[in-house]
Amino acid sequence: MNCNVGGFLMVNNVQELKSMAKLIRKDIVSMLTESASGHPGGSLSAADIVTTLFFKEMNIDANNPKNPDRDRFVLSKGHAAPVLYSALARKGFFPVEELTTLRKFGSRLQGHPSMKCLPGIDMSTGSLGQGISSAVGMALAGKIDKKSYRVYTILGDGELEEGQVWEAAMSAAHYELDNLTAFVDFNGLQIDGDIEKVMNPCPIDKKFEAFGWNVLVIDGHNFEEIIDAIEKAKACSGKPTVVVCKTVKGKGVSFMENEAGWHGTAPSKEQCEMALAEIGGDK
Repeated sequence: MNCNVGGFLMVNNVQELKSMAKLIRKDIVSMLTESASGHPGGSLSAADIVTTLFFKEMNIDANNPKNPDRDRFVLSKGHAAPVLYSALARKGFFPVEELTTLRKFGSRLQGHPSMKCLPGIDMSTGSLGQGISSAVGMALAGKIDKKSYRVYTILGDGELEEGQVWEAAMSAAHYELDNLTAFVDFNGLQIDGDIEKVMNPCPIDKKFEAFGWNVLVIDGHNFEEIIDAIEKAKACSGKPTVVVCKTVKGKGVSFMENEAGWHGTAPSKEQCEMALAEIGGDK
């Protein structure tokens, strides 16, 4: 059953989460085709994580996007902006019809998220590594201010090659930020190819463990596992949690799956029609 919180959609079961994720994937493909530019691969791989956070977990309200007690979300892998834009639109932060303006002149939907342009965006991101650093700052502020909100961030696996990520990881553990949960979209590919060949960040779980984090490893397309990981993160005291999500780049579109070439290539109209048909689900 769907219910409305603050007037906007929340989802109560896994089947409805799957339906919403299909809708978000269709939005991603459609808006990238319309813009003729952008990043489909990593947007599609993160869709199930984002769907769970926005439609199952996070305390956010489109009627009050600046509520000081809201949960925070930072898309550290800012090039995956289409998945965030779709979630925000479907959540009611702005009209769904506006998704067609992605990357167009004068649009509020920039190529990377801008907190100055759209409601619901807690941090402008794009320079890799800076998003998790901002999330750490938000979580630390919450501790200092004795707030109950939680902070969620999503990183790309290639993003872990940035040294700033590990400075942030060290700080989060040092300050015992158990109100912070980071998801790593571990799809194994970045723009130049296999992450292990470009600049190997593996083993990801052991690195975060060495930095003092509570570490969970899951299937990033299994909603039950995502939900369970969030609950375990909330139950963990004294440590930030990282959820290493094993995902498939381009998930949901067979000709994009596990193909590094779809990191930053928009589909043609013909490819869009093929992808939409394959994803299926509601319009």
